[in-house]
Amino acid sequence: MNNSSRAVGPQIRMLLPTLTPREQSVVQFMLNQGSEIHRVTIADVAEANNVSDAMIVKLAKKLGYNGYRELRSALTEYNQLAVSEMYEDLSPTDTPEMIIDKVFKTAIQALQETQAILDIESFNRAVDVMYRARQRDFYGVGGSAIIAQDAAHKFLRIGIRAAAYDDPHVMMMSAALLTSEDVVLAVSHSGRTSAVIEPARLAKQNGATVIALVNYITSPLAQEADIVLCSTARGSPLMGENAAARVAQLNILDALFVCIAQQDYARAEQSLEKTMTSVRQKRES
Repeated sequence: MNNSSRAVGPQIRMLLPTLTPREQSVVQFMLNQGSEIHRVTIADVAEANNVSDAMIVKLAKKLGYNGYRELRSALTEYNQLAVSEMYEDLSPTDTPEMIIDKVFKTAIQALQETQAILDIESFNRAVDVMYRARQRDFYGVGGSAIIAQDAAHKFLRIGIRAAAYDDPHVMMMSAALLTSEDVVLAVSHSGRTSAVIEPARLAKQNGATVIALVNYITSPLAQEADIVLCSTARGSPLMGENAAARVAQLNILDALFVCIAQQDYARAEQSLEKTMTSVRQKRES
């Protein structure tokens, strides 16, 4: 567990899918207390949620803390940070100026908290295997497909062969042909999309290294992967989590791209010039 105060909120949110509905309600109650959490006793939480003190202690341990006091202390430190106050729900009465402010703040929060929880060891492993790979295939459907396509486009620009697939059947065909020399980077916000999990599983069976870019470290896709890179984001009922999470995931892949390009900067620069020259003639003067 990352001990940074900035990581407390996102790490707890990442574990929510592993909790029972009642446990989720208790955690959400605590998160909703914001800066007032330091005043909330274990008896207050128990009474408000109609649960026992023992259940709350057990829940705190499930979240990685020794007990309620340690969990409350961690949340108190987190809520003292400016980043914890950035998120605000959108309202039907918001003006355009208010919407812009809230949307931008949500994206900034997603970036800062994703940076706080990003496992640098996993990131470095991803850079190494991506750089050494023969073939790099990116999988994603829906909004995640756009992220996969953007990454493959960037790699191609610097002469690193990569392909992005968003059709479930084509992803399975791709996975069937991969070997231990290849890498799959599977993008999924929930990590529960079977159309992405199945080809990732097949690719792994064929020896390929699987990297999962997800919002939940306990998700099925993350469990299948050799390397997991996690983003985090909070969302409104209107936008969901996906909107801010996409910003965070794009930045993770941008950092991955730059680190890989840096492995052979001269070659990357030369390839970039070639690819840019090839499309320059398509621009109107």
